[in-house]
Amino acid sequence: MREYLLCLFVAASVTYLVTPLARSFALRWGAMAEVRDRDVHDEPTPRLGGLGMLAGLLAALVVARELPLMSSVFEDSDEPVALLSGALVLVLLGMVDDRWGLDAPTKFAGQALAAAVMALQGIAIVWLPIGGTFVLDPVTSVLLTVLVVVVAVNAINFVDGLDGLAAGIVGIGALAFFAYSYLLSFEYGFTRATIAALVSAALAGMCLGFLPHNLNPARVFMGDTGSMLIGLLLASSVITLVGQLDPNVVPGPTFVPALLPILLPAAVMAVPLLDMLLAVVRRTRAGRSPFAPDKQHLHHRLLELGHSQRRAVLLMYGWTALLAFTAVGLAFVPPGVAAVWFVAGVGALALAVRWPALRAARSRA
Repeated sequence: MREYLLCLFVAASVTYLVTPLARSFALRWGAMAEVRDRDVHDEPTPRLGGLGMLAGLLAALVVARELPLMSSVFEDSDEPVALLSGALVLVLLGMVDDRWGLDAPTKFAGQALAAAVMALQGIAIVWLPIGGTFVLDPVTSVLLTVLVVVVAVNAINFVDGLDGLAAGIVGIGALAFFAYSYLLSFEYGFTRATIAALVSAALAGMCLGFLPHNLNPARVFMGDTGSMLIGLLLASSVITLVGQLDPNVVPGPTFVPALLPILLPAAVMAVPLLDMLLAVVRRTRAGRSPFAPDKQHLHHRLLELGHSQRRAVLLMYGWTALLAFTAVGLAFVPPGVAAVWFVAGVGALALAVRWPALRAARSRA
């Protein structure tokens, strides 16, 4: 645990220190987020904060390579190289998009390329929990991995609409995955040095280090450079742990091991995935492109209900944490216990969402 915490701390510290340099570079290079009708910021803001996050990732991996326990991750597989290869492709794509803007097909092609580069080097989904354990052939494995990565990257990109929102949601998801992967190894005697736990710890640190610069009012945006990077890292942690772990080796209630490989990533990504799905359906029904921007995302609706930016972000954090950690809890506590805290959490968050309307109704009475 201490080595993971050290990697998290290094990622957070380096991200925090390098992000102002990335901001200065964005100002000089002209990578600015101008104010548009659908935006909630009221003045041009530098992008490229993702470069600070990339620096945090690289620092965490360099330190991990020198640690006694973590060094085995680098000795036993090519997954760290695969991860960095995909990450660098997306960072370069994001930098170009943050500076000049790219159309949707070009971004999709770049995202698919990054995912394929990663999958072909070993970070790929190798089985599905269908009829027990259904092992995928190499082509299907790569194609499914590309699909998962592209969906995750775009889900994070869609939800990146308020100061601190994407970084906080991904950070919470990363902590949930770290908790699951570490507790799994601790409780059931698996190896404690895994790429999934290392990536999750580093990702949580990156988000933690970036948030002080990005909370409302934000001084810098992560841009597509950052949102695509953290989407890729979150997807890769899902794939390296859940997509390669046989659920039959995890003791527990009969239905939990079989469902958890599907339930856990879905729960961790539930808020951004729901936001993306609603946006695609909404825009398609209106006869528009699924990627045409609008101002009807979940966070926009919270603002319309009367919440401030910070309160809307905290509510989105709350829903993410509730879903993610309930799913993690299913592997380690009785389902009834998890159900109780889930129902209690839903009630509390639902009340918090409706609080502005309830307060207004009470003031009129």
